[in-house]
Amino acid sequence: MHKKMLKILSMMVMLLFLSSCSMIPMSRLESMFKETDNSSISSGYSANNTTSSGDSNVVIISKDEYEKYQKFSEMFSIYDTAKDYFYQEPDTDLMVEYAIRGMMAGLEDPYSFYYNPKEYQEMQEEDEGKYVGIGVMIQSNMETQICSITRVFKGGPSEEAGVQRGDVLYRVGEDLYVTPSNLQEAVDIMRGIPGTDVDVTFLRNGEEITYTITRREVNVNQVDSKMLDDEIGYIAMYEFAGHCDKEFEQALLKLTDKNAKGIIIDLRDNQGGWVEQARYIADLFMDDGELCYLKYRDGEQHADEYRTKKGKADVKLVILINENSASSSEILTGALRDCADAVTVGVKSFGKGIIQMVSDVGENGAGYQMTIAEYYTPSGSPVHKIGITPDYEIPLPEGDNGMYDFADTVNDVQLIKAIEVMKERLH
Repeated sequence: MHKKMLKILSMMVMLLFLSSCSMIPMSRLESMFKETDNSSISSGYSANNTTSSGDSNVVIISKDEYEKYQKFSEMFSIYDTAKDYFYQEPDTDLMVEYAIRGMMAGLEDPYSFYYNPKEYQEMQEEDEGKYVGIGVMIQSNMETQICSITRVFKGGPSEEAGVQRGDVLYRVGEDLYVTPSNLQEAVDIMRGIPGTDVDVTFLRNGEEITYTITRREVNVNQVDSKMLDDEIGYIAMYEFAGHCDKEFEQALLKLTDKNAKGIIIDLRDNQGGWVEQARYIADLFMDDGELCYLKYRDGEQHADEYRTKKGKADVKLVILINENSASSSEILTGALRDCADAVTVGVKSFGKGIIQMVSDVGENGAGYQMTIAEYYTPSGSPVHKIGITPDYEIPLPEGDNGMYDFADTVNDVQLIKAIEVMKERLH
């Protein structure tokens, strides 16, 4: 992205693409992770990296580097043995890729993982809001091992086929039964060439439903908005990706130009994205202050990472959240609740209170993301594995999967409550 910023639900939460992380750019962190002379490769005794004996195949390295390489001696041994003796010619590049993936898995953090070059390029393309697929957003739950549909894109192939929000993604093709661990494989299958078909099976109320869905290019809008009455504007934000910050600002200006005195921000099912975009949006409603506090491994809170500046819209705020509101959604909600007098409605948010850096790695276009900090709201409230409890808890009625038309003021009980709360605040 220009140098990507952090994505905030699960390593495997996707819009048929990965999306659920709160992310920050590597450049912001470079000073924290610079290598020291003690840990870098030495050039040896001469400019040609040779020893005094003139052996050009020998490089002099520091003791720290030598000890680091020693940790990988078993891996190198297996690599060499497979290269020489495996009964078929091994794909050594794939071996290295899986070694890297295994090392990331050793962090035991579902939000830290490796992107091979193809995955990294796709992630960057998807962040811009265009991809070829079936047009759904998927959320995985590592505890239940269920992958659920949290959004069906308007006008997309899945909506036309009959897929609904709340459906469980059960099987792709004839034999790939979907779990969080193989969701990326399922997503890769559901992608493909425009105009080709894929069979996808969902569970709805315990019943298997299979649709043949035609893949095509999906254009993802991140923001929708409208006036709900003469004084109340409504902005639904689906993900912190692409140009959502500018889309949000344009929507806000249109609504205030129409005399909106109160804005309902709908972050339900918004699983996060780039932290900088959350800061940009918070800045529209906050005076000079902090978006959040970051706590790194050093244990100290850092309060200068994401500042907002003076100048804010003169409107009342109500924010809608639910159990799928995560990461940057929780960062924005916490900041506006603490610093912009926002009132929250819905059910407790997901509770992803950590952020990841995203960076290139190597020379072949690969990348990775890694959790590097926990965040707290401006008032110091923790979020991770806790979530944000709304001021007005309004669960959906039993059997209601939330599959409403946009801005449904007749059936959406949470939105109806948000309007009621806003009217009380305005009068």
